Amino acid sequence: MLFEDTYRTIENPSEGIFRDRGSKFLAYAYPIHSENDIKGIVASLKSEHPKANHHCWAMRLSIDRSVFKLNDDGEPSGTAGRPILNILLSKDLTNILVVVVRYFGGTLLGVPGLINAYKMATEEALNQAVVIEKTVNDVYTISFDYLQMNDVMRIIKDTDLAILNQQFDNNCSIQVSIRKMQVNMILAKLHKLNVVKSIYDYSI
Repeated sequence: MLFEDTYRTIENPSEGIFRDRGSKFLAYAYPIHSENDIKGIVASLKSEHPKANHHCWAMRLSIDRSVFKLNDDGEPSGTAGRPILNILLSKDLTNILVVVVRYFGGTLLGVPGLINAYKMATEEALNQAVVIEKTVNDVYTISFDYLQMNDVMRIIKDTDLAILNQQFDNNCSIQVSIRKMQVNMILAKLHKLNVVKSIYDYSI
């Protein structure tokens, strides 16, 4: 199987609401980049909704969509975090966190009712979101002599690379973001110029 070099996520945070028999489920979807983002988001929603009974969530991370976590926050096991996660799976979204804040309305919904409510609230939030496709890119630093500037810039322009950082004096360096699929082709072109490429710093 070829490495997939695109993934789907949401552009900006979005919100949705679902009501059932007096209970209110407020769903908040956020694009995230690491697990470190989760704690702060959940904490700020808890301070925004201190009287809510539950703050349940699920997240997916990483380009190959392999990292996920969920939290039922006191709801019966499998009735909150799992249905939220299932919607993220069915919509094939990653680098995303959905938190559903529940206000209890006095009537027990039962397991099927809870699963449905957390699912529907998540759907509502994601229906409001703009889903975007991003490419998986590696970041390289190209170092070269000032005299090679035109040749290097031509490759960057012809292959439409995004420049993240640049520094020009006698020894120049440019940090570029290269789409995974194009890495070998672009590195081969740079190799012909005899410029130094440092192994990529990270993926984005």
